Amino acid sequence: MITPVLLCGGSGTRLWPLSRKSYPKQFVPLTGGETLFQASARRLSGAEFAPPLVLTNSGFRFIVTEQLAGAGIDPGAILIEPEGRNTAPAVLAAALRLEASDPEGLMLVAPSDHVVPDAAAFRTAVKAGVAAAEAGQLVTFGIKPDRAETGYGYLELAKDPGDFAPRPLGLKRFVEKPDAAIAAQMLASGSFLWNAGIFLFSVKAILAAFAAHAPDLLPPVRQAVDQGRSDLGFLRLDPEAWAAAPDISIDYAVMEKAANLSVVPYAGGWSDLGGWDAVWRESGPDRAGVVTTGPATAIDCTDSLLRAEDDRVELVGIGLKDVIAVAMPDAVLVADASRAQDVKQVVAALQAKGARQATEFPKDHRPWGWFESLAMGDRFQVKRIQVHPGAALSLQSHHHRAEHWIVVEGTAKVTISGTARLVSENQSVYVPLGETHRLENPGKLPVVLIEVQTGSYLGEDDIIRYEDVYARGLGGQGS
Repeated sequence: MITPVLLCGGSGTRLWPLSRKSYPKQFVPLTGGETLFQASARRLSGAEFAPPLVLTNSGFRFIVTEQLAGAGIDPGAILIEPEGRNTAPAVLAAALRLEASDPEGLMLVAPSDHVVPDAAAFRTAVKAGVAAAEAGQLVTFGIKPDRAETGYGYLELAKDPGDFAPRPLGLKRFVEKPDAAIAAQMLASGSFLWNAGIFLFSVKAILAAFAAHAPDLLPPVRQAVDQGRSDLGFLRLDPEAWAAAPDISIDYAVMEKAANLSVVPYAGGWSDLGGWDAVWRESGPDRAGVVTTGPATAIDCTDSLLRAEDDRVELVGIGLKDVIAVAMPDAVLVADASRAQDVKQVVAALQAKGARQATEFPKDHRPWGWFESLAMGDRFQVKRIQVHPGAALSLQSHHHRAEHWIVVEGTAKVTISGTARLVSENQSVYVPLGETHRLENPGKLPVVLIEVQTGSYLGEDDIIRYEDVYARGLGGQGS
């Protein structure tokens, strides 16, 4: 049995403004109806796979469970990283977690933000590496390149891969991201693959590799796992021990030092969606090279991507060539297509000027649902709030604001100062400043309401929690 290990803690800054720190690209449906995370979990499911083990951060833990449920997949363990320490500590934590339950088993480590259109072909490639992994090899998967790409690292094979059929081959070396000239030479040689960052090995073999090549990682990561705290089905790794682990990738820590390596070529479609240029390619441009998504219209445009993410915003391009335009409710990106890899600079520039759009998504996702701000003034804010069936906000109060709730869909259960009542569509309720209150959805359909806040301070940190079914901590908190 193979345990998929899904890594989903990244921020995907090259796909700003759609991907942001608070809601990165793996949780967004970029090229289809499913999110990249859901598609990854589904691709690594079936009779030969155990439930996935997921590594993520605290802010994404409920998004992970919600999206897995939406895909009809029951998770295995979900490990919460206190902070990002790169892929080596994450893989080691997963291996140590599995050591207790399946030390002889195999683990397939994969990022959760890649696009692999042919899931069956990829599973065939995984099966091709099983025997080598069971024999103690550390198996990596290399993608047959179809262009001289400078945005990926490469794997140099020990011999010609022939027809690139999936089978274990010898690995000569890892190659860092090349310049254009070297990338062209490697493509022409036919003996280089893109490094996809996907690995298959036994729990026993990878732990032995860490002991041999990165022994300094073992004590802090083992302590972080052993002293982890169970929390609503999640395992929170111990933050103090985790902080002591070196910040290093699995390639640098282990793979580039190990001798027991094999590579399985994969010639099917693949992309890490590392920029808007990759989204353009994977979205299937029309004859003019144009991709439009959402309420977007292209007139006499060529080789361009126009994407609008809100029905209230119509994006129109006229006479554009080699342009990326992405419109969100709170931010718009317009860039030359050749500068797609430079979009990450936008985040740094916006952070420097204190713009919330640098990292905060317009929809703020919470374990009970989500909310978005519709209008804001000096002493008021209007939000749209959606509460999932059976979900409940914390029992809370505010020091600086009162709230008016108008239910527009469904029926809410509202408790104010200990008195509960049902509030249905077209009904409203007033929550005075300082009163303890809670909103619940007792029904089987989402509850949608409009919230009007009034007061001297409207920040999300003006909240005191008294009870919370999601164990987010009590007392003064962010929402």
